Amino acid sequence: MTQEGSAPEPQPRIVVGVDGSACSVAALRWAAQECRYRGAVLHAVQVWHYPYMVAPVASPLELQFEEIELATEAALHKSLQDVLGAEPDVVVRAETVEDAPAIGLLRVAEGADLLVVGTRGHGGFSGLLLGSVSHQVTHHAPCPVVVVPCPA
Repeated sequence: MTQEGSAPEPQPRIVVGVDGSACSVAALRWAAQECRYRGAVLHAVQVWHYPYMVAPVASPLELQFEEIELATEAALHKSLQDVLGAEPDVVVRAETVEDAPAIGLLRVAEGADLLVVGTRGHGGFSGLLLGSVSHQVTHHAPCPVVVVPCPA
């Protein structure tokens, strides 16, 4: 509720990690539904990490960065289109970040209302364990975290 003359409350923001896997698609679906429920902005983030090499690289690094970044952006937009359709019924903010996956997600989640990630299910006993990214964000996130299980 806002008082007359005060600034409106900011729209809630839900950050979701997307990497194109079935697990992240499940997380994206869950986050989109939660955004509908809360009237929140869906902030979809795909983190990419340049594979650093010790040996000299034949082609210029800047071109490789550009190619990876463009491919990552295309993959993120494809995931969003596949899950939400051409005209989403939620406000969507799409962002690609160059960093280690957990660190990039934690950085983007600053000031967010919720961070949503998928987990990699391996079945049996190992299926009870979280993946490294979901494990790291649950321990270090600046906001509440939801870990959506990977579909069977």
